[in-house]
Amino acid sequence: MQTTRWLMIDGNEATATIAHRLSEVCAIYPITPASAMGEWADEWSAQGRTNLWGTVPQIAQMQSEGGAAGAVHGALQLGSLATTFTASQGLLLMIPNMYKIAGELTPVVVHVAARSLACQALSIFGDHSDVMAVRQTGFAMLCAGSVQEAMDFAVISHAATLIGRLPVLHFFDGFRTSHEVAKIQAVGDEVLHALISQEALHAHRARAMSPDQPVLRGTAQNPDVYFQGRETVNTFYLAFPKLVQQLMDQFAQLTGRHYHLYEYHGAADAERVIIIMGSGAETVHETVDHLQASGEKVGILRVRLYRPLDAQALLAALPASVKQIAVLDRTKEPGSDGEPLYKDVITALAQAQMQGNSPFTELPTVIGGRYGLSSKEFTPGMVAAIFKELQQDQPKNGFTIGIYDDVTHTSLEWDEHFHTDAHTESVQALFYGLGSDGTVSANKNSIKIIGETTDLYAQGYFVYDSKKSGAMTVSHLRFGPQPIRSTYLIGDHQAQFIGCHQPQFIERFEMLDKAAPSAVFLLNTSHAPDQVWDQLPRRMQEQIIEKNIRVYCIDAYDVAQKASMGKRINTIMQTCFFAISGVVPREQAIASIKQAVQNTYGSKGQSIIDFNFKAIDATLASLYEVPVPSEATSTFERPPLVDENAPDFIGRFTARLIAGEGDRVPVSMMPVDGSFPLGSAAYEKRKLALEIPVWDAELCTQCGKCPMVCPHAAIRSKLVPKDLVADAPDSFKTHPVLGRDYPDDHVMMYQVSPDDCTGCGLCVDICPIRDKSNASHKALNMEPIEPIHTQEQDNWRFFEALPEYDRSALKHSTIKGAMLLEPLFEFSGACVGCGETPYLKLATQLFGDRMVVANATGCSSIYGANLPTTPWTVNADGRGPAWNNSLFEDNAEFGLGMRIAIDQQNTYAQELLAELRDSIGAELVDALLTAEQNTEQEIAEQRVRVEQLKQRLAELTDQSRAKELLTIAEHLVVRSVWIIGGDGWAYDIGYGGLDHVLASGRNVNILVLDTEVYSNTGGQTSKATPRGAVAKFSNAGKPTAKKDLAMLAMGYENVYVAKVAYGAKDTQTLRAFIDAAAHDGPSLIIAYSPCIAHGVDLTHNHRQQNLAVKSGHWPLFRYEPSRAEKGLNPLRLDSAAPSIDYTEFSSTEARFSMLNRTYPKAAKAYQKQAQEDVIARFAHYQSLADLPGAADLEKKESGDD
Repeated sequence: MQTTRWLMIDGNEATATIAHRLSEVCAIYPITPASAMGEWADEWSAQGRTNLWGTVPQIAQMQSEGGAAGAVHGALQLGSLATTFTASQGLLLMIPNMYKIAGELTPVVVHVAARSLACQALSIFGDHSDVMAVRQTGFAMLCAGSVQEAMDFAVISHAATLIGRLPVLHFFDGFRTSHEVAKIQAVGDEVLHALISQEALHAHRARAMSPDQPVLRGTAQNPDVYFQGRETVNTFYLAFPKLVQQLMDQFAQLTGRHYHLYEYHGAADAERVIIIMGSGAETVHETVDHLQASGEKVGILRVRLYRPLDAQALLAALPASVKQIAVLDRTKEPGSDGEPLYKDVITALAQAQMQGNSPFTELPTVIGGRYGLSSKEFTPGMVAAIFKELQQDQPKNGFTIGIYDDVTHTSLEWDEHFHTDAHTESVQALFYGLGSDGTVSANKNSIKIIGETTDLYAQGYFVYDSKKSGAMTVSHLRFGPQPIRSTYLIGDHQAQFIGCHQPQFIERFEMLDKAAPSAVFLLNTSHAPDQVWDQLPRRMQEQIIEKNIRVYCIDAYDVAQKASMGKRINTIMQTCFFAISGVVPREQAIASIKQAVQNTYGSKGQSIIDFNFKAIDATLASLYEVPVPSEATSTFERPPLVDENAPDFIGRFTARLIAGEGDRVPVSMMPVDGSFPLGSAAYEKRKLALEIPVWDAELCTQCGKCPMVCPHAAIRSKLVPKDLVADAPDSFKTHPVLGRDYPDDHVMMYQVSPDDCTGCGLCVDICPIRDKSNASHKALNMEPIEPIHTQEQDNWRFFEALPEYDRSALKHSTIKGAMLLEPLFEFSGACVGCGETPYLKLATQLFGDRMVVANATGCSSIYGANLPTTPWTVNADGRGPAWNNSLFEDNAEFGLGMRIAIDQQNTYAQELLAELRDSIGAELVDALLTAEQNTEQEIAEQRVRVEQLKQRLAELTDQSRAKELLTIAEHLVVRSVWIIGGDGWAYDIGYGGLDHVLASGRNVNILVLDTEVYSNTGGQTSKATPRGAVAKFSNAGKPTAKKDLAMLAMGYENVYVAKVAYGAKDTQTLRAFIDAAAHDGPSLIIAYSPCIAHGVDLTHNHRQQNLAVKSGHWPLFRYEPSRAEKGLNPLRLDSAAPSIDYTEFSSTEARFSMLNRTYPKAAKAYQKQAQEDVIARFAHYQSLADLPGAADLEKKESGDD
């Protein structure tokens, strides 16, 4: 038996460890929550880590999951050991190849972090919807229920597929297992050598396609033999379950860990049994132990091998005493009379009964139920409720657990406060942080320190929504002397330690509901220890006193700032936890934290390590215990999370989600088709900023740059008649409007929303005006929010109530004028300083009241449409962008379909107008049909005409064609179709569709938010990634140059193309958007979008854009087909030749500079090539721009004559 070696890792790493060790080729593509497996494989191969046979696996990043499956299929046919990793929609894209791979009896393992499918909405969280959608492909399916099983079953899968020749889908629950950090036993090479059959491997290679022994494979067959061919594989499927069990038995002899295909646990004479697979089985196991200790005859049957299903073995594993069975599925199949596992169990029981070999004297009652969709909590209380339901005379079939279904009444009630005694000796700790403050990474290090430096078992699970870095994260840590099976969150009254890393959370969330008696509460706050108590809401004070909670505080941001760490407080709060909890001796804990810092940030430079060390050393001197009086003294409670005047849906539904009470929302409150109202982000008020911009009205030149660059539309400008501000709050600032374009009796104002500002400081950074007597003072300056918070709230409310200026009277082509247009994209959950959102905001200012948006899955779809709120909003007339997301790969086609529908409905409306001309009136019909709609005024006039049309049509009650026209009359007003997505979509997975749409000639506007990396899935390489950049999937630097999407698009000649960078040249960006929308055909705007994945603080967003342009990395230009129609050269360069060395740009971003430390030789070569690239590319563009247009040639020819 192997020597025990303990690891603290998550399910993804556990799986990838084995997959990389047992593969020669890994074809990868990023998709949450499976991306990390490919990232590990890439990193290990880049480091030269070999597989079991001593060679480094080849890592091939593909353009899509379908591409990855195709590459794997090809590698397998040539005799390689290949694998891939995926989830959700990615797995579905592999289905065609999966049929082929299985049909050809090709050994392979596909590792899946099982995840929800996009149905009424996208969800990145875990269930079995994806794997159940491929159960018919012929792949064997082996399910792991824990991190330990994920590693062990990866081994068994690879061993079984080689011997049995059936491809294996090894899956485990996304997030719950893929991202859970747990203490497990490693599988050593001696186990791998014992299980992996060299004879089977040699046979696999012998079957490889080779011109030395050529065969024909992949034929087309006719009705005469196809059917017979499908039946040839039966013996392989019949033999496979026995093979897998043999390997499990052999694995047990080698490791001491015993597994069975269908494993029963519980009372030997159990009458009630739950059948389940995946991580939920751990919770059922824990609950069965608890109930059995109380004398209940209950048990659990885990299903591990789902395909091929060995029905006889499954039934044999059940105790003969069983009378009631509940089969749980983590998926939903609408229209079916039961979910897959339930129907398989029913079929197995029925067949055994009919064949006379049933192990039961009386057929058990069997009910099926759904649980845990999209990582919905599955707790011991829910398990107990299912066992209770089984005792009913007529237990509910087709039930749900974990939700409240008040529509079809499928749900079971459960006791939310029921818990097992599994944690009587454990410590449970909760940490509330922001995605941007490092809380999660610190707690991953903390749980690893505990697991690796003590004899305790440990578990870490991290809850965060799919929004960006401004979203709340909650870390759930458990550690104790016994193995931890609790695959559910820490519940109310259970946490012995609670850390609040963001002070604003105490006004938003009931954190101390989770606190156990005598718990410890750690608060990050700027208030002195003797002032902290008075800053707590009254209910929080009462809970502290009632539960005898000890309170500690630290000003972590002050410590971080003094240590030059900006707003990264992770190591500071981590140090506090170890200092207070005492779980590890203090000196040992500090040494371990520093080692974790070294491991985490070693590749990013010694200065970052030194800053962290300094912060750690300063932490203990800044940590204080807060005196707790005997009575509550606070005079305030938590304020309502949304304004009392919010719309009804916001108050009833959205507010509950913001409060973290979404689990309590009943089915009846959910929109049936996934449609939600716009404008909800304005009610969320996240209060993230520690500092906000303050306007110096007298110094300001009213250029409009500050609202232009604001990523969250938190600072706005308005122009109103002076008399409208007569009753303004005393601190409200205005200034007479400057310039000749506006009335003299109007005043200009720039106002920030203090509760929506994120404090990024970009507005101050872009401000060009400085006080000549004090160069550090600008027309905008950041100031601490606390002293001015209340007054700025009042000022914002007053500002909001002021009317918008007439759109048709504004000069849209100037920054000042365009920024007076109302943004219809506001207060998103994007990262602080995001480089993408200013472009979206600008588009809505210019065209939002007539936009139809097709948005590819990615960052922009998540910060744009992830519940509870959306930043897309409407104007006072109720008009705004109509937004939808289909998938990742099909967005261009999705948007094209919208354009086609608009054009068709417009054509049909015009046809009906002509048909009804006499009934409607010739004058109105002619005006509607001939109206120009190129300006705001013309569009407004057409809307008036359409309203008149609707009134007339409503009077024609006896004409069916009039009713028909009434349903589509609005399409007589111009629509602006925008197809929006990131570079992962445009350059990679969606490029085929994008190319087709560009070639279509249709009037669509394509906006590519180019971060040069797959930002949404965590920072993987795309074809937009520059040469030499380090990203996930290119750990050793990307060896190839960035794809030139603009050049490819210009090849169509009728496509408007622009490359823009608003922080480098805002007027060019503005002009490009206006011209793109005006172009009657496809337009493509490629927008440079700095991202945190670049390894740069986004307070330097504008600097990075300027450096990118000046170095030649991002040349600015516009290709305008309308110029060619006039005989002019269509290409205009808007930036000068590179004026600085490329390294002046690349050295400021960690994505480039870190390669100098990890692979210095490669870094030097890539830098040299990149410098040559930018010079050659600019020279090429310059030569194209210098070419004479047709008109120039005609002049030359006439001159020659």
